[in-house]
Amino acid sequence: MSDLPTELVPLSDEQRAVVDLARSFAAEEIRPRARAVDEADVETPWDLWRKAAEVGITGFMLPEEYGGGGFTDVFTQCLVQEELCVGDLGIGNLLCSNGFFADPVLALGTEEQKRAWLTPLAGPDTPMTSLATTEPGSGSDAASITTAATRTEGGYLLNGQKAWISNAGEAEQYVVFAKTEPTRRARGVSAFLLRKDTEGLTFGEPMRKMGQRAIVCRELFFSDAFVPEENRLGDEGQGFAGLMRTFDISRAVLGAAATGVARAAYEYARDYARTRVQFGKPIIEHQAVAFRLADMRTRVEQARLMTWRAARRLDAGLDATTEAAMAKLTASETAAYCTWAAVQTLGGWGYSREFPVEQWMRDAKLEEIEEGTSDIMRLIISRSL
Repeated sequence: MSDLPTELVPLSDEQRAVVDLARSFAAEEIRPRARAVDEADVETPWDLWRKAAEVGITGFMLPEEYGGGGFTDVFTQCLVQEELCVGDLGIGNLLCSNGFFADPVLALGTEEQKRAWLTPLAGPDTPMTSLATTEPGSGSDAASITTAATRTEGGYLLNGQKAWISNAGEAEQYVVFAKTEPTRRARGVSAFLLRKDTEGLTFGEPMRKMGQRAIVCRELFFSDAFVPEENRLGDEGQGFAGLMRTFDISRAVLGAAATGVARAAYEYARDYARTRVQFGKPIIEHQAVAFRLADMRTRVEQARLMTWRAARRLDAGLDATTEAAMAKLTASETAAYCTWAAVQTLGGWGYSREFPVEQWMRDAKLEEIEEGTSDIMRLIISRSL
C-alpha cells in the first residue's frame, strides 16, 4: 500500500500511529474477510466490529473526555477512513459509523446527554449506533421528512417511517430526525435520541443491496414511540442545522472512504498489469493500459487533496459546505471510474468474483448516492457560483 503524501500536511506521532493502526488492520483483518462478508449479504461482521473495538478503531474519533481516542479533527478521521477503506469500503464505513452518530450529539447535545450516550461507545464492548434521516419519500431533500414528533406529557410520540437506515436493527442507539412542526420544512426538524428497545419502534427485514453489504440496512417504523423530552437534542427546530453540520463532516469523511476504494482499485490494477503478459510483454507497457493507470493515479490524488481541503476548513471552523460537496462529488466519481478501470484492466478476470475488483465496482456506486447524490452535490456547488 502506498504512502500518503504527508509532506503537504506533516503528521504528529499520534496521527502516524493511528494511521499505521488503520493500515495494518485493513491489511491483516479487513481485506482477508471482505469477500466472505460480501457473500453473506445481510449479516453484520460482528467479529471485525469487536476486533476493531478492542484496538480502538470504532471510537478513535470520540473526545477523550468521553473515553474516546481524542482524534476529533476531521482531517485525522479522513486519514483513518481512507486506510480502512483500502481494505474494504463497506467494512471501513461500518467500523467508523459511530462517528456519524456522535456528530449531532456533539453539536446539539447537553453535557449530560454526551456523557450518557457517547461514553458507552468507548472501549471493547461498544454498541453499534445509527443515524436515521432518509424516508421512502425523502432522500437528499432532508427538510421534506414527514416522520412526526407530537408533543405529549413528558415528551413526544414519534409516528412515521425511515428507509435505508444503516445499522438499523443491529444498533443499540439511534439519532432520529422528525418534524415537530410539520408545515415548516427545515425549521420544523428536530433531533431525538432513542434506544433499540423503545416501545413503538420496530424494524423491517434487511434490505438486499448491490454492494457495501457489510452494512445492514433496514426500515424503521414508529407507532406512538415515546421519547422523553430529555432525549431531544437541542431545541425544537434545531435538528436540521445539526444535520447539515453532520452532512458537511460526513461528506468529507465519505470522500476519504471513496478515495480509499479508488486507491485500492488503482494499486490492484497496477500490480496486475505488471505481471500479466500479453503480446509478449507486461500489459503495463501497452500504452492504452498505461494511460488508464495514469488517469487512475491522477484522479486518486485529486480526490484525496480535495477531501483534505474540506477537512482542514472544517477543522479551522470555516464554512465548508461547498468544499465538502466538491470533495464527495470528486471522490465518489473517482471511485466509480477507478473501480470500472480496474475491472477493465483485468479484462475477463475482472468480471469474475474470483477477484475483488468486481465487488469494489459494486461497492463504489453507493458513494455517488449516499449523504446526497452527485446531482445534489452539483446543485450545492452551483449555489456558490
